[in-house]
Amino acid sequence: MVFPLTRRQMLSAAASPLLALGQQKPQRIVSVKAAPLGLLPARRFGASKFSSDFDAARFRWFGPFSQLTGSILVQIRTDQGIAGYGLGGGGGAAVHIIENHLKDLLLGANALNVELLWDQIFASTSFYGRKGVAIMALSGIDLALWDIAAKAAGAPVWQLLGGLAKEKVQAYFTGTDLGLGLKLGFTAFKLPVNLGPADGQDGKRKIVEMLTSARKAVGADALLMIDCLCRWDVPYTLEMAERLAGVRLHFIEEPLLPDDLEGYELLCREVRGTKIASGEHEFSHYGFRDLLHHRAAHVLQPDLTWSGGLTTGRRVAALATGSAIPLIPHRGGSLYAIHLILSSAVCPLAESFGTGEPGNEMMALLTAPFSGGYYTAPPGPGFGVEFPAELLRKHAPGLV
Repeated sequence: MVFPLTRRQMLSAAASPLLALGQQKPQRIVSVKAAPLGLLPARRFGASKFSSDFDAARFRWFGPFSQLTGSILVQIRTDQGIAGYGLGGGGGAAVHIIENHLKDLLLGANALNVELLWDQIFASTSFYGRKGVAIMALSGIDLALWDIAAKAAGAPVWQLLGGLAKEKVQAYFTGTDLGLGLKLGFTAFKLPVNLGPADGQDGKRKIVEMLTSARKAVGADALLMIDCLCRWDVPYTLEMAERLAGVRLHFIEEPLLPDDLEGYELLCREVRGTKIASGEHEFSHYGFRDLLHHRAAHVLQPDLTWSGGLTTGRRVAALATGSAIPLIPHRGGSLYAIHLILSSAVCPLAESFGTGEPGNEMMALLTAPFSGGYYTAPPGPGFGVEFPAELLRKHAPGLV
């Protein structure tokens, strides 16, 4: 059963870790910059040329502003000499929003007023934002502000969040190369499923064969999940959950488009033998409140780099705790998510980020410490990452 918190309760629970910062000297913002980062290439979603108006690939061409293809790096500097960095989304569109709108709200403000600035930015973008690139831009800003707050306190972000709830967290490997995941020490795995209703009965058979083989490869005790990338519908998902009962899936991720709340509500009520995970493409705690209100997810998956930053993450964690729902952030193995995961008892798993995938050197820099199938807390103040000037010149020249 869902026990939704009131706004007052939620904000009170979220505010306490920052109270100690109120005694510190203000960190007045003197510079705000953002630049596209592009941690993964746009071609990972396929070509931009299509065979006809009815080419199924047209539904899967997400362009340069989505996911890690559209990642941005936000740099905020204060008059006390602290530089904070945050990873956001939305590519060049989000950079434009920051440079031509949100910078006005930040320059001269006290960077330690993190949640106040979040609320002001959300309200000021609400007539064109609320979801999508405006919140992706806000995410990068919010994370940069948390980086500043923790550096000002001389502490890692997880300490500002109340300390560690656990020493390490089990990681799960996302990808098709299960052999590599096993070699790296993972004991949990998630496979992308690129087939759906348009592929007919043959597609269903192939999915069952692929996942039966995967179960044999990873062993009986490993966790096994799938990501449908919103390709399925309700009847198809229910049928496939039944067909895959012997595979023992831990969860089915994003079978439907994110706005189909009624469909997700029906799935969560009717599915058997597995869980339904959603929220990777949801925005702000308001969106996750709606998911919980509709009982439309068994697992919540915010991505802190585009759902609204750590401020959103903390508010969603409060909602998840009140509703007894696990929170498993998308790409939780990044330095920008691992602090919330390790400081929260409601986060049982962390998805792989950078570990074992062909990202660039910037992505490797943003990966949390990994060993033996677990992610651990990074050392050092802030989120635990500093960006050498030569790396910024190469990957985000607008910040140097």
